[in-house]
Amino acid sequence: MMPCSSTDRMEADDESCAVTGRVEWAPARSLWIGGMTLSAITLAPFYTTSGAILLFLATSVATLCLGHSIGLHRLLIHRSLSAPRWLEQVLAYLGTLVGMVGPLGMVRLHDTRDWAQRQTACHDLHAHRTTMLRDAWWQMHCRLILSHPPTFVLEERLARDRVLRWLEATWMLQQLPLAVVFFGIGGLPWLIWGVPVRVAVSVTGHWFVGHLTHRRGPQGWIVDDVAVQGHDLPAAALITFGEAWHGNHHAWPESARLGVEPGQHDPGWWVLLAMRRLGLVWDLKEPPMLVPRAGLRRVERPCPTRHRITAFRSVPGSP
Repeated sequence: MMPCSSTDRMEADDESCAVTGRVEWAPARSLWIGGMTLSAITLAPFYTTSGAILLFLATSVATLCLGHSIGLHRLLIHRSLSAPRWLEQVLAYLGTLVGMVGPLGMVRLHDTRDWAQRQTACHDLHAHRTTMLRDAWWQMHCRLILSHPPTFVLEERLARDRVLRWLEATWMLQQLPLAVVFFGIGGLPWLIWGVPVRVAVSVTGHWFVGHLTHRRGPQGWIVDDVAVQGHDLPAAALITFGEAWHGNHHAWPESARLGVEPGQHDPGWWVLLAMRRLGLVWDLKEPPMLVPRAGLRRVERPCPTRHRITAFRSVPGSP
């Protein structure tokens, strides 16, 4: 049976604590993103062509929208939709190409952070509760070792999937075939913009949006008695394919639709609607189909349209 929530994978006991722990440097991860970033900064200015930039844009859209947002986040982690196994594996492959971590590692990292943020208090790393530079170092170059963590239990459907396990074991190496193809077609400009520039921008951008949306910004919802609130970042809605509506996501984590209010653009949701018309996905979850989180309440804020928001008046605490 599929988990209805990412937090179902976290088995906590009376000693589990989200606060106490130590931040350690993660050498492999740090050298990976550091090398990609250094390569992008030092080489991209000397190897820039219009074709290379178009390649960067096209591959970023495919990996971030189809791979990370839809494949890893909305499908593997939150099960906010259903898809055939082959499509799930293709989307997970595209998500792996983002260059952040493998698909199973992403599920573990996300679920651990979600569990911590749902507690009444959590470590500053999980809350992004530090300076911007230190948070960048922590999030992209370190790992948090909790003194008393909960047990992470991955469901068998994912744990026994050979394709996902292969992607997890080789997630850094997955860039090599792309590098060979890009170099063969467009030389060094395509290689540099198609791999290190794309990876550096994607990983750094993911951290930056996460840093902002866990600290400040407009909110349509608040969840009482939790360590971390989600905030929206409207300016980044399009380039994050809807992921910047993070306040909505904290309120309705199992919703496949992130831009749930009038005027909230959610390109990932638009893609899912097109895929549903083609019969590729089904069972797309939206807030009216879900049970509200405990402690969820509406926040009064200016409406982006001339009409008041009425979609969620059935939710306890809605105005």
